[in-house]
Amino acid sequence: MTDTPSGSGPLDPDRDRDPERNPDRNPDRPDDPREGMPQDPFGFAAGGIPGMPGGLGDLGALGGQAGPGGAVDMGQLGQMLTQLGQMLSQAGTSSGPVNYDLAKRLALQQLGSVSAPSTDEQAAVRDAFHLAELWLDPVTSFPAGGATVQAWSAQDWVEATLPTWQRLCDPVAQRVSGAWLEGLPAEAREMAGPMVAMLGQMGGLAFGSQLGSGLAQLSREVLTSTDIGLPLGPEGAAALLPAAIESFTSGLDRPASEVIVFLAAREAAHQRLFGHVPWLRQRLLAIVEEYARGITVDTSRIEELARDLDPADPSALESAMSSGMFEPQTTPEQQLALNRLETLLALVEGWVDLVVAEAVSDRLPGAGALRETLRRRRASGGPAEQTFATLVGLELRPRRLRAAAELWQALTERRGLDGRDAIWVHPDLMPSADDLDDPAAFAGREELDDDPMAQLENTPPRGEPDDKQD
Repeated sequence: MTDTPSGSGPLDPDRDRDPERNPDRNPDRPDDPREGMPQDPFGFAAGGIPGMPGGLGDLGALGGQAGPGGAVDMGQLGQMLTQLGQMLSQAGTSSGPVNYDLAKRLALQQLGSVSAPSTDEQAAVRDAFHLAELWLDPVTSFPAGGATVQAWSAQDWVEATLPTWQRLCDPVAQRVSGAWLEGLPAEAREMAGPMVAMLGQMGGLAFGSQLGSGLAQLSREVLTSTDIGLPLGPEGAAALLPAAIESFTSGLDRPASEVIVFLAAREAAHQRLFGHVPWLRQRLLAIVEEYARGITVDTSRIEELARDLDPADPSALESAMSSGMFEPQTTPEQQLALNRLETLLALVEGWVDLVVAEAVSDRLPGAGALRETLRRRRASGGPAEQTFATLVGLELRPRRLRAAAELWQALTERRGLDGRDAIWVHPDLMPSADDLDDPAAFAGREELDDDPMAQLENTPPRGEPDDKQD
């Protein structure tokens, strides 16, 4: 999993090594560990904000126009401040660490004109869900969640998921944008006081710009509302994206009708699980927030910047901002949060993988091939997961999906459908990362044969497990 939020880590190692795929690579520094990383990890470089008038111009050029005695060209400074005022005045009414008005406007602008799902596409989605629900009924004790079935365009996905993105991105952006100020010496903080509010607005614009671009890319690639493992859409809404599914199907040797039913079964299974396990949605999102709260920045480097920076040379600040000086450091607490998230995602995806396979394997000729394709797509981290890593700093890859599916299969054989699904009744009953190492041992625990809640009441709270990865 990546440990550098907001785009501060390379997403494609092969791209980093290949100069043809990475035009920014410096051939004179082949071993530079920072090669391939964005030049403005948190969006605070001096370039303009996409979608905003003018931008901030080139601070380096401004510094280069210094007059006698190192004085900054006041004409250019005035022009820059005027552009900044225009940008802030037209940024919308959004407040907080991320400008979501800008993010939404930019995402929809980049998508351009997108056709709404046709009447035939909407009917195909409804029919696929109806069939999938019928097939799921015998293989899980969770009934149909009563979700509203919808066919979304890419624009619909952006608008429907934005409230959840706000919850995911706010803690990360707030910690990153505030970390530099916390690390400044007291005198420097006092001097920066009048600028803090303006810098906060600029940070919100930068994050909003980055989020908008990321959402535009994600919306073209996701197939369902739960495609990246998190319940991004509104509660009670099950959705497929016909345009993305058509593109996905074009690369498969399977009929479109078969693919859409398989994806509908996955979406319906996710909705049943999130609908009947009330703690699950909250727990997944809370782990992301826990990760964000632990973000720290190397304050010694910030103190060095404050001590050595030449106020007459704005290009020096630009260089420091793009050098990775504000890159957060991963703490042990964050690593634990990442491991817990990965384990829980694997358990969710493993349960969905097993239940869908049991529901469709005898009914769809290509079920096995589609199952393997989706497994690899999730475990390897496609473009959608990579974009999510850029936005939030987490790669939602259930690396232990196969082990989790084996564990749920072992529980099914030992305890039946009702006994297997009863494990979801409380988070303290859930398997740990250690249990994924030996699924048969977990399924064979005698205490699981009793009433799970009664067993839970008689068990002392357990500590957090030492999560492992394959």
